Order: sequence, then structure tokens, then C-alpha cells
Amino acid sequence: MNPLVQLDPGLFIWTIITFMVLFFVLAKFAWKPLLKMLQDREDMIRTSLDDAEKAKVELERLNEESESIMAKARSEAQTILADGKAAAEKVKEDTVAKAKEQANKIREDAEKQILVEKDKAIADIKQEVVNISLSVAEKLIHKNLSDADNKALIEESLKKVNTYEA
Repeated sequence: MNPLVQLDPGLFIWTIITFMVLFFVLAKFAWKPLLKMLQDREDMIRTSLDDAEKAKVELERLNEESESIMAKARSEAQTILADGKAAAEKVKEDTVAKAKEQANKIREDAEKQILVEKDKAIADIKQEVVNISLSVAEKLIHKNLSDADNKALIEESLKKVNTYEA
């Protein structure tokens, strides 16, 4: 019979005692540090997973926040652009209104100047008519008229000139 398969009660007891001593020594000195190391590693992996999940959630929050900020910036840019266009349109309208106002003022001033010049020309013509009338009257009468006669002739000539104007 093979000695390895034979049951020897002394060897059997010594094997069990050695196993038990080895088991207690390992349990006392090796298992606790080994289990502690495995527990620490498990805790570290769990913490890393939790941190990764938190980082993922934070990244999603930051992405949403950045999208919100971008949308707000676009909206503000559109508002600023619209305000700028409105301000430019107002400046344009104000400039056109001022130009029209100035043109009207210039036209009114020109009309007033024309009326003044017209009145002046009419007054000059009336004076010339009076002078010509006096000259003609003097030549016809061949004498110098008195002041009263001059005034009467002037009044009569002016009445005739006024009837021609109307």
C-alpha cells in the first residue's frame, strides 16, 4: 500500500494540530491585516466611484449652467443689438426732422426776404412814378407848383398806381 494514502492516526492528529496552530496564527496575525487591507481597498473603490458620480453630476450641472449663461448672453446680445438699431433709427429720425425744420426756416426766411424786397421795389416804383408825375406836371404847367399842389398830385398819382396793382 502507498504510504501517502495510508491513514496513520498520529500523523493525522499532528496534521490537524499543525493546521489548527497555523490557522490560529494566520487568523491572529495574517487574516486581520489581510481583511483590513481588502476592506480599505473596497472602501477606496467605493469612494472613488462616489467621487466619480459626484464629478459627473457636477459636470452635468456646470454644462447646464454654461448653456444657461450662453443663452442669456445671446439674449442680451440680441437686446443690445435691437437697442442699438432703435437708437440709430431715432438719431436718423431726429437728424431728418432737424434738417426739415432748418429747410422750412430757410424757406420762410427767403419768403420774408422776397416780401421785403417786393415791398421795397414797389415803394421805389411808386417814388419813381411820383417823381415822373411831378416832372410831367411841371413841364405841362411850366411853372413850379406849391406844396399843397404837389401833395394833391402825389395823392392822385398814388391812387392811380394802386388801381393798376389791384
